[in-house]
Amino acid sequence: MPTINPYDLGLDRQAANHVPLSPLSYIERAARVYPQRTAVVYGVRRQTWGQTFERCRRLTSALQRRGIGAGDTVAAMLPNVPAMLEAHFGVPATGAVLNTLNTRLDPEALGFMLQHGGAKVLLTDREYAAVVAKALALLGSRRPLVIEVEDDQAPDGERLGEISYEDFLAGGDPEHPWTLPTDEWNAISLNYTSGTTGNPKGVVTHHRGAYLNAASNAIGWHLPPHAVYLWTLPMFHCNGWCFPWTLALVAGTSVCLRRVDPAVIWPLVREHRVTHMCGAPIVYSLLINAPAELRAGIGHRIHGMIGGAAPPAAMIEGCESAGISLLHGYGLTEVYGPSAICAPQEGWDALPIDKRARLISRQGVNTPLQQDVRVLDPVTLQPVPADGQTVGEIFFRGNVVMKGYLKNPEATAEAFAGGWFHTGDLAVLHPDGYAKIKDRSKDVIISGGENISSLEVEDVLHRHPAVLLAAVVALPDEKWGEVPCAFVELKPGTQATEEELIAHARAQLARFKAPKRVVFGPLPRTSTGKIQKFLLREQVRSSSAIE
Repeated sequence: MPTINPYDLGLDRQAANHVPLSPLSYIERAARVYPQRTAVVYGVRRQTWGQTFERCRRLTSALQRRGIGAGDTVAAMLPNVPAMLEAHFGVPATGAVLNTLNTRLDPEALGFMLQHGGAKVLLTDREYAAVVAKALALLGSRRPLVIEVEDDQAPDGERLGEISYEDFLAGGDPEHPWTLPTDEWNAISLNYTSGTTGNPKGVVTHHRGAYLNAASNAIGWHLPPHAVYLWTLPMFHCNGWCFPWTLALVAGTSVCLRRVDPAVIWPLVREHRVTHMCGAPIVYSLLINAPAELRAGIGHRIHGMIGGAAPPAAMIEGCESAGISLLHGYGLTEVYGPSAICAPQEGWDALPIDKRARLISRQGVNTPLQQDVRVLDPVTLQPVPADGQTVGEIFFRGNVVMKGYLKNPEATAEAFAGGWFHTGDLAVLHPDGYAKIKDRSKDVIISGGENISSLEVEDVLHRHPAVLLAAVVALPDEKWGEVPCAFVELKPGTQATEEELIAHARAQLARFKAPKRVVFGPLPRTSTGKIQKFLLREQVRSSSAIE
């Protein structure tokens, strides 16, 4: 007979002791405990948590009255405005899934996402009217209900919505019951990968993962109650790394921002005493290279989380001089944004900047509520030695991992092969247990049989005082097969020659690792600041691009 566990006998889950985890619970508590605290700042607009919760309930009610519920998709093509924050609560409270769209995409990509995700409602802003109109035309009779989010700060554009957002909310009930999902595994959001080759994949995340990662943000970053957070990171990107939900958890203040502009950001930091912000390296580069007078009178320290690429030493030093303390986060859309952080250790602050930068630039360890991150051999799935030399692949496992790819079982199975999520990022493990990315598997340059990490070369180039951004890709070479080619964007008002930068790299790297060509000019970037290396690889296929 099977052994009976006495701790299971008659001790079942019930309403009193088991509630599905959902970040929707965070806003309910914030509104109940801190109804008068400021939740949203946007221009002259101020909203308390009590008011924000009422607006989210109106949105839920209005959507349900239009028949929106479980299994439906509501898309949002919006900048970092209050409506985008409200959608993170009001949409999933219906049981539907929120699909935040990248505002820099072309009509074809948007049309594919709206069709593939089956969007029944689209929240949009007139700034994107031209591209959205073309995307909608591609859908034909499958056009969703379009709701116009009106904004006095938006540039001119055609009105596409059948109803305004405020009129739509007016048709909802501010006292609408706030119910959590019956199953925490239910989908909460749909985010599409960049789709640099073929159609983008639809990443489906769940309430449990969003709840845990939102809490993990607060725990891992020591986010205090009522933090003042500036929205320099797009909310469409991995749902703003789950920070819309995190800000509700700590009853903080969201200072909303349509676009990244240092001339706007520094005055907002001063006026609202912004304590936290997130962004890609380009965001911090813009801030620290802006005129120093913009930050005059700011005496408090700002905490910045940086992701997308390892921060070079010059950036860390510049941020510290500007009063910004950086925490390096690492992750992907499939793991809700940052699921690993370079958790600082005692004594790091006392180290010289170059040594400290090498430590901070690592991808680090799993966040508090992500179960595990490992560097494994991609074939055997066995751990690589913690020697800082042996290259493996970064893998994740835990509750903060996607459900899978929408309507793509083959890609889902491939991503989860062996019981781990495969990132495709190549890394080493240092003796202290911290991981350090060496490259994306597709970005490794193989020159004369030797592997060259493009990130290693980029890090050296970033140490040159004139370099704002650098990206290195493989250039076909008759003798060596491939050699490094560097694309460099210089800081405003500075100069550097190709010969100077090659010599700079050769002084710090093995000679074969130094770039053989340097191309100057603005680097193509995504809306989150990541450099689009696939476009640079296309450029090097044309000899005219590098001669």
